[in-house]
Amino acid sequence: MAGVTDRPFRQLCKQLGAGYAVSEMVTSRRDLWDSLKTSRRANHAGETGPIAVQIAGTDAQMMSEAAVYNIDRGAQIIDINMGCPAKKVCNKWAGSALMQDETLAIEIVSAVVKACEPKGVPVTLKMRTGWAAHAKNARQLAVAAEQVGVQMLTIHGRTREQGYKGYAEHETVADIKSRVRIPVVANGDIQSPESAKAVLAQTGADAVMIGRAAQGKPWLFQEIATFLSTGVHAPPPSARSMRAWMLTHLHEHYDLYGEFTGVRSARKHLGWYAQHLPAGDLLRRRVNQITTCETQLEAVETYFDAWATDSLDALGMEWQPLVAAQ
Repeated sequence: MAGVTDRPFRQLCKQLGAGYAVSEMVTSRRDLWDSLKTSRRANHAGETGPIAVQIAGTDAQMMSEAAVYNIDRGAQIIDINMGCPAKKVCNKWAGSALMQDETLAIEIVSAVVKACEPKGVPVTLKMRTGWAAHAKNARQLAVAAEQVGVQMLTIHGRTREQGYKGYAEHETVADIKSRVRIPVVANGDIQSPESAKAVLAQTGADAVMIGRAAQGKPWLFQEIATFLSTGVHAPPPSARSMRAWMLTHLHEHYDLYGEFTGVRSARKHLGWYAQHLPAGDLLRRRVNQITTCETQLEAVETYFDAWATDSLDALGMEWQPLVAAQ
């Protein structure tokens, strides 16, 4: 979820029912800590707790130093990434590639735990079921990680080989839950209140983690929380609420990234929101051609005004010349 779960998006998810939100992956490479990308990811100004920061790398000493670096900048929980399937991460033997070397993986986990203990900061671990179908070793790694002091495990029910293809299997999560005493979180293909309830029942997990399904739909956390606690579906969010959430998200996004980067990186979020809006493609195509924050905000407000007055068709005719090239 690098490039997605930045501070503005995490804040919105927490506001809309998420009890916990983990940062984008922060590199353990010291030479990159002063880069603009890393400094943004390590910026937690105004963020509500708990502040969980995910770190990635392949060297135990560097990972322990990265943990301390992020604790000094506000991290209250350190999460070790052993689940990212991206080629640019795995090609450097980080992320889920670490699962191929169990000795190194546990060496890193142990070093990070030892670095965090004096500061009273817990360490968690996120991983996949294994590198490939013939090499599922999440159970062994989970037990070993608990033994060296990890305090929570999150398991995505796919191998690295699968990427995001096929379907997540949660039998491995259930197996791990039966073998450890620490909390276990299930992740993968949880896209609705019903699927969250079913996965919790199947695995006995202590919680579920949502990733891609929250893109453009951060109110999903609220829907799941309501359904799990009452058994009743929450009413769909009103247009007024969605408008307020989107505008707040955009303002905070621009504040973090600035005009040039902010207006361009906001396009992906607006595209995801558009998937859940009537005539959403109209909004998506319009905002993709905008190059200023002010005009992007105006486009969102104009869209919602048209929705409120049942005039989206007329807006489409008005915007048609502007989006014809798309």
